[in-house]
Amino acid sequence: MSHEEKNNEPFIEDPGVRQTRLRRRALIGQILVGAILIILWELLTRIGWMDSYYWSSPSTIVRTGWTAMMQGSLLQDMAYTSGATILGFVTGTAAGYLLGLSFWWSALYSRIFEPYMIAFNAVPKLALAPVLVIMFGIGFDSKVVLAFLMTIIVAAIAAYSGVQNVDPDLEKMLLSLGAKRRHVFMKIVVPTTFPWIASILKINISLALAGTIVGEFISSRQGIGRMILYAGQVMNIDLVWVGVVVLSILSIVMYLGTVWLEHVLMKGRASKS
Repeated sequence: MSHEEKNNEPFIEDPGVRQTRLRRRALIGQILVGAILIILWELLTRIGWMDSYYWSSPSTIVRTGWTAMMQGSLLQDMAYTSGATILGFVTGTAAGYLLGLSFWWSALYSRIFEPYMIAFNAVPKLALAPVLVIMFGIGFDSKVVLAFLMTIIVAAIAAYSGVQNVDPDLEKMLLSLGAKRRHVFMKIVVPTTFPWIASILKINISLALAGTIVGEFISSRQGIGRMILYAGQVMNIDLVWVGVVVLSILSIVMYLGTVWLEHVLMKGRASKS
């Protein structure tokens, strides 16, 4: 084969290499877009095209945040909000997953409780925040309960959707071979529902954070939500923006954590398969 013929051969790129390059380029693009937005924000506030009183500026937010961290309670507030969010997210998602899986055991049970689950999902849980704060107090517990309620039904519906997509022929085959229902549950039902529950992790972490922040807005001694509410009351707009930026950073970190968890769950499922 001549050199020219070799050059004319179609090049088939490895999918893994292509995905790695795509992720690298996407990350670089995300960083560039973020940097451009921050630079524009700073410049527009400096030249007066954006009112710095209302919009603050990145440099002012950094200085205010550093002061709040060194002289205030910013770190404690971050730990408080993060702790309530993560605890509510973990317990709510786990309880919802188990609830959704339980519908597989009885068609009658699932038909009875399915409309109530849908109805409860339609209830605006955040509207119940004042009642929950009164019931559980203004401390840590009420924030965890709000985050829990924001996530449990979403996880239950996702798990139930996975249960409904279990292959009935595969179930019948295993039962005909002498398998017990618990064996079918562990070997077929649970693995089938894994992708469904993994797909809602990113949604649930944002819902849990929203529940925690609303609880802190209602009444709280600590937390980023309380800090933002206090800053608004005393007209400290720079501190309000510090709270908004910190919440954005926390949400990004938690989102990346759920992406990693989803990857671990799906990788473990693939290795077992």
